Amino acid sequence: MTLDNQTGLVLEGGGMRGVFTVGVLDYLMDHQYWFPYTIGVSAGASNGISYASRQRGRSLFSIVDLPAKRNYIGLKHFVQGHGYIDLDFLFYKYPDRYYPFDFETYRKTKERFVIVTSNCLTGKAEYYEEKENLDRLLEICKASCSLPVMCPLSYVDGIPMVDGGVCDSIPVRHAMADGFEKNVIILTRNKGYRKPDKDFYLPGFIYHRYPAIREQLRLRYRHYNEELDFIDRLEAEGRALVIRPEKPMEVERTEKDTRKLKALYEEGYACARKVFRFPEKKSPE
Repeated sequence: MTLDNQTGLVLEGGGMRGVFTVGVLDYLMDHQYWFPYTIGVSAGASNGISYASRQRGRSLFSIVDLPAKRNYIGLKHFVQGHGYIDLDFLFYKYPDRYYPFDFETYRKTKERFVIVTSNCLTGKAEYYEEKENLDRLLEICKASCSLPVMCPLSYVDGIPMVDGGVCDSIPVRHAMADGFEKNVIILTRNKGYRKPDKDFYLPGFIYHRYPAIREQLRLRYRHYNEELDFIDRLEAEGRALVIRPEKPMEVERTEKDTRKLKALYEEGYACARKVFRFPEKKSPE
């Protein structure tokens, strides 16, 4: 598949498994390659936003280096009401204290960046583009990453939201609806992976006010596996270029093992090098 100005970039989520995606994106940034359209969901959104702002290394720092300074994952945060992953820290305090987000560069870029969330009221995916209001942008990105049960509900424009992957786990169909018939798709599972064939059980008191999102959660595995089948067809037809880990995943969604995370990042970078084959930059003499 030939890359051109009508090729989109689709970023799956996966929590800390998204460090594979970071490796791919850092390779693209090392070669100054910017897709005209990027759509990300969950960790794909939080990692993709640093690609959109041209900040090579920012996502890697937040996944690998930041936990040593301030561990934002764990039961302590859940008990304190922040969620198992402290998204308030990650989206509001991290940019201020450790690695500022370059909103001005992001705002001025001509490329589109779309973030996916899941609407608790309708049980449908919502798709946002925001380049004018930094606070709203962070709210949207946080909502996209708000893992059900593990994190509190997030709100965008007053509407309760959860992780975008609940309603659209790999948003390639939306990219195509936006006019990008060809897409590079970065997945965080190896080829052939499918979720176990089992409905998701959710106790009745959780999200009892939001039956539509409960139903989406119950059937999530079916929708996810159907999306992977669709992507396999696109790949076979030459309408998608899929970059994915080459071996079964050893990194968990909330992985803390730095060695595993660095290895998965390097795998993502190496896979990108094999797929894109950009001319390597010459070392200065």
